[in-house]
Formats: sequence, structure tokens, C-alpha cells
Amino acid sequence: MKAPDGKHIFGTVKVGEKGQIVIPKEARDLFGIKPGDTLLILGDEAQGIAIVKNDLFRQFALDVLNAQEKSENDE
Repeated sequence: MKAPDGKHIFGTVKVGEKGQIVIPKEARDLFGIKPGDTLLILGDEAQGIAIVKNDLFRQFALDVLNAQEKSENDE
């Protein structure tokens, strides 16, 4: 069964004794995750956990703030 375009199933991982997981290589390669990168862990009690590269989330937040500022200046 093939996942829809842009969607991926990377398999399962086990949580170690220290609460750590290993992100599968295919996922690391696809999303450009390298040693030393900072990842943001988001959670939704109904939907689960999401892992986002911190620099991408930071850029998204800055874009939102800039758009809001532009909108306020246009008023």
C-alpha cells in the first residue's frame, strides 16, 4: 500500500531506557536532519507528537509576525 504523495511511513522505533528514540535514516535524509540540529517537539493530546526542525519553525514564526506587522502598518 502506497502512502499519498508527500506522506510517509518510516516504520517503528523503540524508546530506550533514557526515553530516547532514533529517527530513521530515510526520515533524517528526507528532512535534512543532521547531528547537532535542534528539533522542536510539539504535542497534541488527541493527535500525538510532531517533530519539527527548530530553524523551520522559527522562520515560520517570524513570517507570521512580519505579516501581522505589515497588516497593522497597512491599516
